Amino acid sequence: MIITSTPRSDGFRMPGEFEPHQGCLMIWPERPGSWPAGAAAARRAFAAVARAIAESETVWMLASDTGLASARAMLPAQVRVLPMATDDAWARDVGPTFVVNDRGCLRGVNWQFNAWGGAYDGLYAHWDRDDAVALAFCDILGVDAYDASPFVLEGGSIHTDGEGTLLVTEPCLLSPGRNPDLDRAGIEARLRDYLGVRKIIWLPRGIDGDETNEHVDNVCAFVRPGEIVLAWTDDRSDPQHACSAACLETLEHATDARGRRFIVHKLPIPANPVRVTEADLQGFAFEEGEDRREAGERLAASYVNFYIANRAVIVPQFGDPNDRAAVSLLGRLFPGRHVVPVAARDILVGGGNIHCITQQIPSGGAHA
Repeated sequence: MIITSTPRSDGFRMPGEFEPHQGCLMIWPERPGSWPAGAAAARRAFAAVARAIAESETVWMLASDTGLASARAMLPAQVRVLPMATDDAWARDVGPTFVVNDRGCLRGVNWQFNAWGGAYDGLYAHWDRDDAVALAFCDILGVDAYDASPFVLEGGSIHTDGEGTLLVTEPCLLSPGRNPDLDRAGIEARLRDYLGVRKIIWLPRGIDGDETNEHVDNVCAFVRPGEIVLAWTDDRSDPQHACSAACLETLEHATDARGRRFIVHKLPIPANPVRVTEADLQGFAFEEGEDRREAGERLAASYVNFYIANRAVIVPQFGDPNDRAAVSLLGRLFPGRHVVPVAARDILVGGGNIHCITQQIPSGGAHA
């Protein structure tokens, strides 16, 4: 059922990702313009992510009719494979954002999805099936939903501490391709109403070159209330240095919704840029109106794009010297969870990473 009030007015909030989950939503990769060579390598990477998450929470995997057989063959039996057609596999951005209240009632929020920019700078020309995922999945779970459309938002563009503080980036939320009729105050009002937050921290940049207009989940994330990881490089010749330094300055002068100063941990980006190769290009099949990859293009690789499961943290790895340092730091920051490194370049070539292909479903019931 669609509820016409707002989460804020009903006493609901978006919990932090580190709070207990009942499960995780994923989508089996298929789109030829995102996943080269029949998505074979991407499917192996998605399966590794799903397997690690399924150790401590239920995974729901959506798959088209043509992808069902491979999903069922490659995924462990405990993963629930469901038939649903989508335009691509970015569950974070097309799935519902979930909110809860103090009684443990769970509801979904449906944002309008327009492929990260619509006619202005969207990444593909047709996204109707993606835009339908959130409400359809809420029906599958049997939970009520708030419909925030026509407000355009993606799950990867928000990160919360669960205690009233929200992180966003200016390039993304102020992009002319999303909500051009709203100014910053108007956008903040929608976020407060539909996420139950009280304070919004606007970071000036994300990961340089991130084609989502610099989603926050690639550059900065809460590990717990008051404590954050920030993508970082000391290399001043790298364009990411200025981006991350600007974010650090913002965070150092900010407080959260409870008045706390942030503890910021610098999480290194890969030492060597990850780039599209000629071999990658041989496997893509792009549609008209779809963003096309180019040889040598730098991909927005970041270890911040991890997923926090109930008993694990699933961390991307790129075959880089900084892989081990990222795992080590996150292991110290999540002492109650096992850090699971997953080779993720085959996800990155599609445009995102582990956090982008997952959407947590908090613990709670439809009528608690």
